[in-house]
Amino acid sequence: MKITAIETLRTEEFSNVLWVRLHSDDGSIGLGETFYGAEAVEAHIHNTLAGRLLGRDPTRIEALNRAMTDLPMAQSSTGVEYRAASAIDIALWDLFGKICNQPVHNLLGGLNCDKLRIYNTCAGYGYVRSNNIRPVDTWNIGDAEGPYEDLNAFMTDAGALAENLLESGITAMKIWPFDPPAQENRGMYITAEQMRTALDPFEKIRKRVGDKMDIMVEFHSLWNLPAAKQIARALEPYNPFWFEDPIRMNSPQALAEYADSTDVWVCASETLGSRFPYKDMLDRGATHIAMVDLCWTGGLTEGRKIAALADTYHRPFAPHDCTGPVGFVAAIHASFSQPNTLIQESVRAFYDGWYRELVTEMPVIRDGHALPMEGPGLGTDLLSAVFERSDLTTRKTEL
Repeated sequence: MKITAIETLRTEEFSNVLWVRLHSDDGSIGLGETFYGAEAVEAHIHNTLAGRLLGRDPTRIEALNRAMTDLPMAQSSTGVEYRAASAIDIALWDLFGKICNQPVHNLLGGLNCDKLRIYNTCAGYGYVRSNNIRPVDTWNIGDAEGPYEDLNAFMTDAGALAENLLESGITAMKIWPFDPPAQENRGMYITAEQMRTALDPFEKIRKRVGDKMDIMVEFHSLWNLPAAKQIARALEPYNPFWFEDPIRMNSPQALAEYADSTDVWVCASETLGSRFPYKDMLDRGATHIAMVDLCWTGGLTEGRKIAALADTYHRPFAPHDCTGPVGFVAAIHASFSQPNTLIQESVRAFYDGWYRELVTEMPVIRDGHALPMEGPGLGTDLLSAVFERSDLTTRKTEL
Protein backbone atom coordinates (compact mmCIF):
# COMPACT_ATOMS: atom_id res chain seq x y z
CA MET A 1 0.00 0.00 0.00
CA LYS A 2 1.01 3.61 -0.50
CA ILE A 3 -0.05 6.99 0.82
CA THR A 4 -1.13 8.81 -2.33
CA ALA A 5 -2.35 12.15 -0.95
CA ILE A 6 -2.48 14.23 2.21
CA GLU A 7 -5.46 16.55 2.53
CA THR A 8 -6.12 19.17 5.19
CA LEU A 9 -9.38 20.92 6.03
CA ARG A 10 -10.12 23.90 8.27
CA THR A 11 -12.99 26.33 8.67
CA GLU A 12 -13.28 29.94 9.68
CA GLU A 13 -15.92 29.22 12.32
CA PHE A 14 -14.01 26.38 14.01
CA SER A 15 -10.76 28.14 13.31
CA ASN A 16 -8.49 26.20 15.65
CA VAL A 17 -9.50 22.74 14.44
CA LEU A 18 -7.48 21.17 11.63
CA TRP A 19 -8.46 17.86 10.07
CA VAL A 20 -6.11 15.64 8.10
CA ARG A 21 -7.26 13.02 5.60
CA LEU A 22 -4.73 10.46 4.40
CA HIS A 23 -5.56 8.84 1.07
CA SER A 24 -4.19 5.42 0.14
CA ASP A 25 -3.95 3.70 -3.23
CA ASP A 26 -6.69 1.19 -2.29
CA GLY A 27 -9.19 4.03 -1.81
CA SER A 28 -9.16 4.02 2.00
CA ILE A 29 -9.03 7.35 3.83
CA GLY A 30 -7.83 7.92 7.39
CA LEU A 31 -9.04 10.88 9.46
CA GLY A 32 -6.97 12.77 12.03
CA GLU A 33 -7.22 16.05 13.91
CA THR A 34 -5.31 18.61 15.91
CA PHE A 35 -6.12 21.91 17.58
CA TYR A 36 -4.64 25.45 17.80
CA GLY A 37 -2.85 27.29 15.04
CA ALA A 38 -4.55 25.34 12.27
CA GLU A 39 -3.07 27.35 9.42
CA ALA A 40 0.50 26.99 10.70
CA VAL A 41 0.08 23.24 11.22
CA GLU A 42 -1.36 22.94 7.73
CA ALA A 43 1.72 24.60 6.26
CA HIS A 44 4.10 22.23 8.07
CA ILE A 45 2.14 19.20 6.91
CA HIS A 46 2.26 20.15 3.24
CA ASN A 47 5.62 21.90 3.10
CA THR A 48 7.63 19.45 5.20
CA LEU A 49 5.87 16.23 6.18
CA ALA A 50 4.22 15.40 2.86
CA GLY A 51 7.62 14.82 1.28
CA ARG A 52 8.47 12.36 4.05
CA LEU A 53 5.19 10.43 3.84
CA LEU A 54 3.87 10.30 0.30
CA GLY A 55 4.53 6.99 -1.40
CA ARG A 56 5.20 5.15 1.85
CA ASP A 57 3.27 2.24 3.36
CA PRO A 58 0.66 3.70 5.79
CA THR A 59 0.64 0.52 7.91
CA ARG A 60 4.21 1.18 9.08
CA ILE A 61 2.97 3.56 11.73
CA GLU A 62 5.97 3.49 14.06
CA ALA A 63 8.38 4.19 11.22
CA LEU A 64 6.25 7.04 9.90
CA ASN A 65 5.85 8.52 13.37
CA ARG A 66 9.63 8.59 13.73
CA ALA A 67 10.00 10.14 10.28
CA MET A 68 7.73 13.00 11.38
CA THR A 69 9.38 13.65 14.73
CA ASP A 70 13.10 13.25 14.02
CA LEU A 71 13.36 16.83 12.78
CA PRO A 72 15.56 19.08 14.96
CA MET A 73 12.65 21.44 15.64
CA ALA A 74 10.21 18.62 16.50
CA GLN A 75 11.69 17.33 19.73
CA SER A 76 9.45 16.84 22.77
CA SER A 77 7.12 19.79 22.33
CA THR A 78 3.49 20.54 21.65
CA GLY A 79 4.39 23.06 18.95
CA VAL A 80 3.36 23.10 15.32
CA GLU A 81 5.59 20.17 14.37
CA TYR A 82 4.22 17.86 17.04
CA ARG A 83 0.63 18.90 16.47
CA ALA A 84 1.06 18.11 12.78
CA ALA A 85 2.58 14.72 13.56
CA SER A 86 -0.23 14.02 16.04
CA ALA A 87 -2.97 14.64 13.50
CA ILE A 88 -1.30 12.45 10.90
CA ASP A 89 -0.63 9.68 13.42
CA ILE A 90 -4.30 9.57 14.41
CA ALA A 91 -5.22 9.41 10.73
CA LEU A 92 -2.77 6.52 10.23
CA TRP A 93 -4.45 4.51 12.98
CA ASP A 94 -7.89 5.29 11.55
CA LEU A 95 -6.71 4.13 8.14
CA PHE A 96 -5.13 0.99 9.62
CA GLY A 97 -8.38 0.14 11.37
CA LYS A 98 -10.34 0.52 8.16
CA ILE A 99 -7.87 -1.71 6.31
CA CYS A 100 -8.16 -4.37 9.02
CA ASN A 101 -11.91 -3.83 9.54
CA GLN A 102 -11.28 -3.38 13.28
CA PRO A 103 -11.85 -0.54 15.72
CA VAL A 104 -8.68 1.24 16.76
CA HIS A 105 -8.96 0.08 20.38
CA ASN A 106 -8.64 -3.53 19.19
CA LEU A 107 -5.47 -2.70 17.27
CA LEU A 108 -4.06 -1.05 20.42
CA GLY A 109 -4.59 -4.22 22.46
CA GLY A 110 -8.33 -4.60 22.91
CA LEU A 111 -10.83 -3.50 25.52
CA ASN A 112 -9.77 -3.43 29.15
CA CYS A 113 -13.30 -2.69 30.35
CA ASP A 114 -16.84 -2.59 29.03
CA LYS A 115 -17.52 0.99 30.09
CA LEU A 116 -15.32 3.90 31.07
CA ARG A 117 -15.95 6.46 33.79
CA ILE A 118 -15.99 10.06 32.57
CA TYR A 119 -15.79 13.44 34.25
CA ASN A 120 -17.41 16.59 32.96
CA THR A 121 -15.20 19.57 32.28
CA CYS A 122 -17.58 22.41 33.02
CA ALA A 123 -17.13 24.45 29.85
CA GLY A 124 -19.91 26.06 27.85
CA TYR A 125 -20.99 25.84 24.24
CA GLY A 126 -18.76 28.69 23.09
CA TYR A 127 -15.67 27.67 25.04
CA VAL A 128 -12.76 27.30 22.52
CA ARG A 129 -15.27 26.92 19.69
CA SER A 130 -13.90 29.93 17.83
CA ASN A 131 -10.54 31.65 17.62
CA ASN A 132 -11.62 33.92 20.46
CA ILE A 133 -9.86 31.94 23.19
CA ARG A 134 -9.11 33.89 26.34
CA PRO A 135 -7.84 32.44 29.65
CA VAL A 136 -10.43 34.12 31.86
CA ASP A 137 -13.61 33.08 33.63
CA THR A 138 -15.95 34.25 30.84
CA TRP A 139 -14.58 32.23 27.91
CA ASN A 140 -17.28 32.98 25.33
CA ILE A 141 -20.24 32.66 27.68
CA GLY A 142 -23.47 33.49 25.90
CA ASP A 143 -22.29 32.53 22.42
CA ALA A 144 -24.87 29.76 22.41
CA GLU A 145 -27.88 28.83 24.49
CA GLY A 146 -28.62 25.34 25.76
CA PRO A 147 -28.99 23.16 28.83
CA TYR A 148 -25.24 22.59 29.29
CA GLU A 149 -23.79 26.10 29.69
CA ASP A 150 -21.74 24.61 32.51
CA LEU A 151 -19.07 27.32 32.74
CA ASN A 152 -21.64 29.91 33.70
CA ALA A 153 -23.26 27.34 35.98
CA PHE A 154 -20.15 26.63 38.05
CA MET A 155 -19.44 30.37 38.32
CA THR A 156 -22.93 31.14 39.64
CA ASP A 157 -24.34 28.03 41.37
CA ALA A 158 -21.86 25.16 41.38
CA GLY A 159 -23.98 23.22 43.85
CA ALA A 160 -26.97 23.08 41.52
CA LEU A 161 -24.67 22.10 38.65
CA ALA A 162 -23.19 19.25 40.70
CA GLU A 163 -26.68 18.02 41.52
CA ASN A 164 -27.67 18.16 37.85
CA LEU A 165 -24.58 16.18 36.84
CA LEU A 166 -25.28 13.54 39.46
CA GLU A 167 -28.84 13.18 38.16
CA SER A 168 -27.36 12.19 34.79
CA GLY A 169 -24.96 9.72 36.42
CA ILE A 170 -21.83 11.89 36.17
CA THR A 171 -19.94 11.74 39.46
CA ALA A 172 -16.89 13.89 38.70
CA MET A 173 -16.53 17.47 37.45
CA LYS A 174 -13.68 19.89 36.69
CA ILE A 175 -13.78 23.63 37.37
CA TRP A 176 -11.31 26.56 37.28
CA PRO A 177 -12.49 29.42 39.52
CA PHE A 178 -8.91 30.50 40.24
CA ASP A 179 -8.27 31.69 36.68
CA PRO A 180 -9.66 35.26 37.14
CA PRO A 181 -7.34 36.20 40.04
CA ALA A 182 -4.42 34.54 38.27
CA GLN A 183 -5.04 36.76 35.27
CA GLU A 184 -5.56 39.86 37.37
CA ASN A 185 -2.42 39.35 39.45
CA ARG A 186 -0.23 37.64 36.83
CA GLY A 187 -0.24 34.50 38.95
CA MET A 188 1.99 36.15 41.53
CA TYR A 189 -0.39 36.26 44.52
CA ILE A 190 -4.00 35.96 45.56
CA THR A 191 -5.82 38.26 47.97
CA ALA A 192 -8.00 37.07 50.82
CA GLU A 193 -11.12 38.33 49.02
CA GLN A 194 -10.14 36.61 45.78
CA MET A 195 -9.49 33.40 47.69
CA ARG A 196 -12.96 33.49 49.28
CA THR A 197 -14.59 34.08 45.88
CA ALA A 198 -12.68 31.24 44.24
CA LEU A 199 -13.47 28.83 47.09
CA ASP A 200 -17.21 29.58 46.91
CA PRO A 201 -17.99 26.96 44.19
CA PHE A 202 -16.35 24.22 46.29
CA GLU A 203 -18.31 25.30 49.33
CA LYS A 204 -21.57 25.18 47.36
CA ILE A 205 -20.82 21.76 45.89
CA ARG A 206 -20.01 20.19 49.24
CA LYS A 207 -23.06 21.75 50.94
CA ARG A 208 -25.41 20.64 48.14
CA VAL A 209 -24.21 17.09 47.38
CA GLY A 210 -21.62 16.30 50.04
CA ASP A 211 -18.90 13.90 48.92
CA LYS A 212 -20.95 12.34 46.14
CA MET A 213 -19.14 14.49 43.57
CA ASP A 214 -15.41 14.29 42.81
CA ILE A 215 -13.99 17.73 41.99
CA MET A 216 -10.99 18.20 39.73
CA VAL A 217 -9.34 21.63 39.92
CA GLU A 218 -7.84 23.07 36.73
CA PHE A 219 -5.24 25.84 37.13
CA HIS A 220 -4.14 26.22 33.48
CA SER A 221 -0.48 26.62 34.56
CA LEU A 222 -1.19 30.22 35.59
CA TRP A 223 0.37 30.39 39.06
CA ASN A 224 3.84 30.71 40.48
CA LEU A 225 4.92 28.10 43.02
CA PRO A 226 4.35 29.96 46.34
CA ALA A 227 0.85 31.08 45.35
CA ALA A 228 -0.03 27.63 44.00
CA LYS A 229 0.99 26.03 47.32
CA GLN A 230 -1.09 28.58 49.24
CA ILE A 231 -4.15 27.79 47.11
CA ALA A 232 -3.61 24.05 47.53
CA ARG A 233 -3.69 24.40 51.32
CA ALA A 234 -6.92 26.41 51.15
CA LEU A 235 -8.57 23.79 48.95
CA GLU A 236 -7.63 20.67 50.87
CA PRO A 237 -10.62 20.84 53.29
CA TYR A 238 -12.90 20.39 50.28
CA ASN A 239 -11.23 17.08 49.36
CA PRO A 240 -10.45 17.76 45.67
CA PHE A 241 -9.84 14.77 43.43
CA TRP A 242 -6.78 16.29 41.75
CA PHE A 243 -4.91 19.52 41.10
CA GLU A 244 -4.16 19.95 37.41
CA ASP A 245 -1.30 22.03 35.96
CA PRO A 246 -0.92 24.38 38.95
CA ILE A 247 2.31 25.91 37.58
CA ARG A 248 4.06 26.00 34.21
CA MET A 249 4.95 22.45 33.21
CA ASN A 250 8.60 23.22 32.48
CA SER A 251 10.21 22.42 35.84
CA PRO A 252 9.94 18.88 37.25
CA GLN A 253 11.76 20.07 40.36
CA ALA A 254 9.25 22.86 41.08
CA LEU A 255 6.29 20.56 40.41
CA ALA A 256 7.81 17.93 42.71
CA GLU A 257 8.04 20.55 45.46
CA TYR A 258 4.37 21.36 44.88
CA ALA A 259 3.40 17.67 44.96
CA ASP A 260 5.27 17.21 48.24
CA SER A 261 3.32 20.09 49.77
CA THR A 262 -0.15 18.58 49.37
CA ASP A 263 -1.97 15.29 49.89
CA VAL A 264 -4.13 15.92 46.81
CA TRP A 265 -3.07 14.12 43.61
CA VAL A 266 -1.25 16.21 41.03
CA CYS A 267 -2.28 15.74 37.39
CA ALA A 268 0.10 16.69 34.55
CA SER A 269 -0.11 17.51 31.70
CA GLU A 270 -1.83 18.01 28.33
CA THR A 271 0.84 20.65 27.61
CA LEU A 272 3.66 18.08 27.44
CA GLY A 273 4.87 16.72 24.11
CA SER A 274 6.23 13.15 23.79
CA ARG A 275 7.02 10.69 26.58
CA PHE A 276 10.35 12.22 27.58
CA PRO A 277 9.15 15.10 29.82
CA TYR A 278 6.73 12.67 31.48
CA LYS A 279 9.67 10.49 32.45
CA ASP A 280 11.42 13.48 34.01
CA MET A 281 8.33 14.24 36.10
CA LEU A 282 7.70 10.62 37.04
CA ASP A 283 11.33 10.17 38.08
CA ARG A 284 10.97 13.07 40.53
CA GLY A 285 7.56 12.05 41.84
CA ALA A 286 6.18 15.32 40.49
CA THR A 287 2.92 13.93 39.09
CA HIS A 288 0.51 11.24 40.22
CA ILE A 289 -1.59 11.11 37.03
CA ALA A 290 -0.35 11.24 33.44
CA MET A 291 -2.72 13.41 31.44
CA VAL A 292 -2.17 13.32 27.68
CA ASP A 293 -3.71 15.18 24.76
CA LEU A 294 -3.30 12.89 21.78
CA CYS A 295 -3.69 15.80 19.33
CA TRP A 296 -0.63 17.54 20.78
CA THR A 297 1.75 14.94 22.17
CA GLY A 298 2.37 12.72 19.14
CA GLY A 299 -0.90 10.93 18.49
CA LEU A 300 -2.02 7.48 19.53
CA THR A 301 1.46 6.04 18.95
CA GLU A 302 3.07 8.28 21.55
CA GLY A 303 0.01 8.31 23.78
CA ARG A 304 0.10 4.57 24.41
CA LYS A 305 3.82 4.79 25.20
CA ILE A 306 3.13 7.48 27.80
CA ALA A 307 0.39 5.29 29.29
CA ALA A 308 2.81 2.34 29.48
CA LEU A 309 5.51 4.56 30.96
CA ALA A 310 3.12 5.82 33.64
CA ASP A 311 2.10 2.23 34.39
CA THR A 312 5.72 1.29 35.13
CA TYR A 313 5.65 3.96 37.86
CA HIS A 314 2.29 2.63 39.10
CA ARG A 315 0.58 5.81 37.95
CA PRO A 316 -2.79 6.11 36.18
CA PHE A 317 -3.45 7.49 32.70
CA ALA A 318 -6.15 10.11 31.99
CA PRO A 319 -6.53 11.40 28.40
CA HIS A 320 -7.44 15.04 27.86
CA ASP A 321 -10.33 16.35 25.81
CA CYS A 322 -11.34 19.93 25.43
CA THR A 323 -10.45 20.46 21.78
CA GLY A 324 -12.21 18.73 18.87
CA PRO A 325 -14.47 15.75 18.09
CA VAL A 326 -11.94 13.47 16.37
CA GLY A 327 -9.45 13.99 19.19
CA PHE A 328 -12.17 13.04 21.68
CA VAL A 329 -12.96 9.84 19.79
CA ALA A 330 -9.25 8.96 19.55
CA ALA A 331 -8.94 9.50 23.32
CA ILE A 332 -11.85 7.14 23.94
CA HIS A 333 -10.07 4.41 21.93
CA ALA A 334 -6.84 5.03 23.84
CA SER A 335 -8.61 4.99 27.20
CA PHE A 336 -10.35 1.70 26.58
CA SER A 337 -7.14 0.05 25.36
CA GLN A 338 -4.86 0.98 28.28
CA PRO A 339 -5.02 -1.00 31.54
CA ASN A 340 -4.12 1.96 33.75
CA THR A 341 -6.76 4.40 32.47
CA LEU A 342 -8.32 6.12 35.47
CA ILE A 343 -11.00 8.32 33.91
CA GLN A 344 -11.75 10.08 30.62
CA GLU A 345 -12.29 13.81 30.27
CA SER A 346 -15.42 14.92 28.43
CA VAL A 347 -17.42 18.11 27.90
CA ARG A 348 -21.14 17.58 27.55
CA ALA A 349 -21.57 21.00 25.94
CA PHE A 350 -19.23 19.68 23.23
CA TYR A 351 -20.27 16.06 22.69
CA ASP A 352 -23.94 17.08 22.80
CA GLY A 353 -23.19 20.39 21.10
CA TRP A 354 -20.80 21.56 18.39
CA TYR A 355 -18.99 18.22 17.98
CA ARG A 356 -22.20 16.90 16.44
CA GLU A 357 -22.12 19.65 13.83
CA LEU A 358 -18.91 18.17 12.45
CA VAL A 359 -18.74 14.36 12.69
CA THR A 360 -21.02 11.40 12.01
CA GLU A 361 -20.66 9.56 15.32
CA MET A 362 -19.94 10.45 18.93
CA PRO A 363 -19.23 8.02 21.78
CA VAL A 364 -22.34 6.93 23.65
CA ILE A 365 -22.31 8.47 27.14
CA ARG A 366 -24.62 6.67 29.55
CA ASP A 367 -24.91 6.95 33.35
CA GLY A 368 -21.60 8.76 33.66
CA HIS A 369 -19.70 6.31 31.49
CA ALA A 370 -18.53 6.17 27.88
CA LEU A 371 -19.14 3.04 25.82
CA PRO A 372 -16.66 1.72 23.23
CA MET A 373 -16.85 3.08 19.70
CA GLU A 374 -18.08 0.67 17.09
CA GLY A 375 -17.07 0.25 13.47
CA PRO A 376 -13.66 0.08 11.81
CA GLY A 377 -10.97 2.65 12.53
CA LEU A 378 -12.02 5.48 14.79
CA GLY A 379 -15.66 4.80 13.99
CA THR A 380 -16.47 8.36 12.98
CA ASP A 381 -15.99 10.61 9.95
CA LEU A 382 -16.61 14.18 8.90
CA LEU A 383 -20.19 14.97 8.01
CA SER A 384 -20.86 15.65 4.35
CA ALA A 385 -22.04 19.12 5.39
CA VAL A 386 -18.47 19.99 6.40
CA PHE A 387 -17.33 19.62 2.79
CA GLU A 388 -20.10 21.96 1.65
CA ARG A 389 -19.32 24.81 4.07
CA SER A 390 -18.69 28.22 2.53
CA ASP A 391 -15.95 28.92 5.09
CA LEU A 392 -14.02 25.72 4.34
CA THR A 393 -10.38 25.86 3.25
CA THR A 394 -8.79 22.70 1.87
CA ARG A 395 -5.30 21.89 0.67
CA LYS A 396 -4.09 18.67 -0.91
CA THR A 397 -0.62 17.38 -1.71
CA GLU A 398 -0.52 14.33 -3.96
CA LEU A 399 2.08 11.74 -4.91
